[in-house]
Amino acid sequence: MQRITVPWVVYKLTGSSLWLGIAGFASQLPTFLFAPFAGVVVDRFNRYKLLFLTQTIAMAQAFALYIFYATGYISIPLIILLNTILGTVNAFDMPARQSLMVYLVEGKENLNNAIALNSSMVNLARLVGPSFAGIIIATSGESACFLINGVSYFFVIACLILMKLNLPKFNKSERHIFEELREGISYIKNHNALKYIIILLAIVSLIGMPYTVLLPVYSREILGGGAHIYGFLMGAVGTGALAGALYMASRNNAKGIGRYIPAACFIFGGALAVVSRVRNFYLAIPIIAIAGLGMVSETVTSNTLLQLYTEEEKRGRVMSFYTLAFTGMTPFGSLLAGTMAQFLGVSNALLVSGLIVITGGLLFLRKMPQMGEKARIYFEISSE
Repeated sequence: MQRITVPWVVYKLTGSSLWLGIAGFASQLPTFLFAPFAGVVVDRFNRYKLLFLTQTIAMAQAFALYIFYATGYISIPLIILLNTILGTVNAFDMPARQSLMVYLVEGKENLNNAIALNSSMVNLARLVGPSFAGIIIATSGESACFLINGVSYFFVIACLILMKLNLPKFNKSERHIFEELREGISYIKNHNALKYIIILLAIVSLIGMPYTVLLPVYSREILGGGAHIYGFLMGAVGTGALAGALYMASRNNAKGIGRYIPAACFIFGGALAVVSRVRNFYLAIPIIAIAGLGMVSETVTSNTLLQLYTEEEKRGRVMSFYTLAFTGMTPFGSLLAGTMAQFLGVSNALLVSGLIVITGGLLFLRKMPQMGEKARIYFEISSE
């Protein structure tokens, strides 16, 4: 709801698409800057307590938005500041949250289901949240959205309090943070499975996922529609993503799950390439849904394999690079997508994005035999 309401308020205050971009960039850039260091912090300290802290700060940010808007003191610099604070919090929150996942399930064989179910909830929220926010903005105003978001954190924090987790002891390290960061980078570089999964995810996040940024232009210039067409397209993305997450959650074990990564890239990239040539709304909707399915299948599978493959003492740092690849590429991907659409046209931009994602999947497929002995069960291949 907040992600929908904040841009609405920015545009309402300024009427400028430039300020919309600046506000969005401010919320996303901290993840790119701080995520690697956040991984070191996650490995050094109690992840549960860290998550409790990040959620508390995020709640304070949500209530600050409500108070400043309700009292009439809201301004663009203030929104950018609060967006930057939330982006910084998310840089630490995501690695901590992902690193806790393994302690929420009994047995690693259920980890894929847990991660996929978590993704299902995220995508369901993305389906329901914008519609809910639109209704509340129309009936009660923007401040009500900010207030509801702030109150919702009480339930999040209550759930954290009720959790009983058997976490390992975290020994505070005397080494410099940069030394531990280098150790994490070296660990990823020396394990081909981790390295190739993160590189491919970064490519998909940079080139493929920003296609949603182009959907407003696609709906207007290619399909000849307005806001309602755009709404249907975004709904199709969410529906496909939810279907992909639920399918991944239905798997009984992680054996051979690595093969879903290149397959998901072929589905995702192929759907983008096909929809770039489509000019009919009724054909575009199912293809966009397939793109959402492929996109989420790739990210869920990557997350699962990183969790299963990584040693416990390195988990925070590895998941921080997952966060960097998955979320940190977003502001640059959005900028790249807009630039390609400006010079190539939206159809050709979608086509190029799709072809690059397919190429990434092909290269990953070629590298699978080099994943190493430990990865054989996940990729069902013989190591070189």
